[in-house]
Amino acid sequence: MSDLDEAIELHRAALLLRPPGHSNRSSSLNNLAISLHNRFRQRGITSELDEAIELHRDALLLRSPGHSDRSWSLNNLALKPSRQIPAACLRDRCHQRGVQSELHEAFNLYSELSHLSYAASRSDLRVAKSWAALADTLNHASALLFYNTALKFLDQHNALLSPSSHHFDVIRKAVSSLATDVFSCSVRHGALTTVVELVEQGRGVFWTQLARFSTPLDELSLSGDTGTALAEEFERLSSHLHNAFDQSTEDQSPQIWQLTMQWDDVISRIRMLPTFLGFSYLPFSPTCRRRLKTVLSSLSMLVSTAATLIVLSDQDPVHVPIDITQTEVSDLSSDILRKIWHKVVGPVAQALGVSNVRPGSRIWWCPTAEFTLLPLHAAGAYEKKRDSLSHIHISSYTPTLATLVRARRQVSRDGSLQHFVVIGQGNPDGGKPLECVAPEVAVVAKRLAPVVSSFTSLEDSDATVKGAFDALNRNQWLHLACHGMPNRRRPFESSFAMRDGPLMSKDIIRSNWQQLQFAFLLACHTTVGDEKSPDESIHLTAAMQFSGFHSVIGFMWSVDDEVAQEVVSTFYDNLIDGSGRLDCTRAAMALHKAVKKLRRSDIPLEQKIVFVHIGV
Repeated sequence: MSDLDEAIELHRAALLLRPPGHSNRSSSLNNLAISLHNRFRQRGITSELDEAIELHRDALLLRSPGHSDRSWSLNNLALKPSRQIPAACLRDRCHQRGVQSELHEAFNLYSELSHLSYAASRSDLRVAKSWAALADTLNHASALLFYNTALKFLDQHNALLSPSSHHFDVIRKAVSSLATDVFSCSVRHGALTTVVELVEQGRGVFWTQLARFSTPLDELSLSGDTGTALAEEFERLSSHLHNAFDQSTEDQSPQIWQLTMQWDDVISRIRMLPTFLGFSYLPFSPTCRRRLKTVLSSLSMLVSTAATLIVLSDQDPVHVPIDITQTEVSDLSSDILRKIWHKVVGPVAQALGVSNVRPGSRIWWCPTAEFTLLPLHAAGAYEKKRDSLSHIHISSYTPTLATLVRARRQVSRDGSLQHFVVIGQGNPDGGKPLECVAPEVAVVAKRLAPVVSSFTSLEDSDATVKGAFDALNRNQWLHLACHGMPNRRRPFESSFAMRDGPLMSKDIIRSNWQQLQFAFLLACHTTVGDEKSPDESIHLTAAMQFSGFHSVIGFMWSVDDEVAQEVVSTFYDNLIDGSGRLDCTRAAMALHKAVKKLRRSDIPLEQKIVFVHIGV
């Protein structure tokens, strides 16, 4: 007798000890069914497949809607993936006998999940993702419905997780490749009007959680007595949730569950007020698109092909097919800018022209997967009388489209504050000295001190972690010159090197700085993020943006000191508007002009394209 044969006999014996009415009978039914199904796949005895299906049906009857294990029973009966091969009882019988009704029954069983009346668990999310992926693989008509359910479960699951590094690994595993899978499926089904909203729900999930806990309350507080009371209640519950998350090692402790229910309740009451229907609702919606009043280019990498979706404020999204594979993107090394131009960016530029987007317009790249590592803004033919993107448009980046919408809403409120701090650390704790920092600080001070309301300079012994935090409690504009220390395996430990130690991403995102405007991060590798989850954009530049800066300039890699000083000087000349004030919405244009001014032939191209703008 084999081990599997013995297991089946033991499961039958256990089932006899759990007669009808026993609280654990469904588990024994399920275990016996799984073993019989495994033996069918080894020996092909159809009667055992039939028996497994009937046992799974009996288990499902005992796990009524609302039961914590019902989703797994649905999965086992219908389409459960087994190692590399997605197959389960009903699907196996459909394949064996060619009865399509078995497959339809499987998908009908799964459709029940979309109507869950309770908050989805991590198990429900895993089941929904496998269900959606298989429906997509089989080109089943319900694939998009299933992806919608998976995204809904993702949102419910993550609602009980804190926006902190403590739970980032849980969020990363929950998200996986969901965003790119949704994008691929939506494009194949021609669902371009909804694809943006769907993709936004599946990427940048960590930052979405962070933004939910830091929703601006000014308008709500000023809307009347009811609004003031609700704003205070929301702020109090958000604070309690933060503290509960920090003190708990469980994903769903009773305290966190209760606070989350109260938090959701106050949000529901706020949304009942006039003009607050979308309060704390962050996925990119048609309303968000109307607010953009600009052009966005959202680039998404699929499993075997790449595609671009151009999101315009006044018309439906435009799909641009791109002829490149995931392997080709990973292998792009030599002559990278030309290859990106011919295979990716060039077709996008052409489509923008067809859509009547004028040359010189600003565009925002929202890259996913491997594309987050590529300098899309610098793509071009780099041949005489041939275009490059920088000759046609001014590029910026955004981690998510909803992030850009939020920043654009806030910038008009806060633009009157003109308090500037420059922090220069040329002698960090345990780090290599940076001789360029002092002259760079002097350049910034000479140009801006006469312009802004107040100008503060922190250098050497004053440029500490505490000094930086204190300065940003009083200033809205920042120029930071120091070592950047990326950590691709532990992205929340990426840091800026201060005199007394590292100023880490995890500390930045927990800050409570107010009315921030712009940050120039003259530190290397500030856009280098987590190697396992590029869609989450966990890097220093993004951390500064999500801490409240509407507009941020960072570096993709190292930069030469002389090049940096030349760009900085020209940049700030162009950041000042016609009234003699700083304007953070001019940052992308100012950087564009500063880089174009680098005409010297002895400056390597890689030094001219290292600068990246994120935000408004």
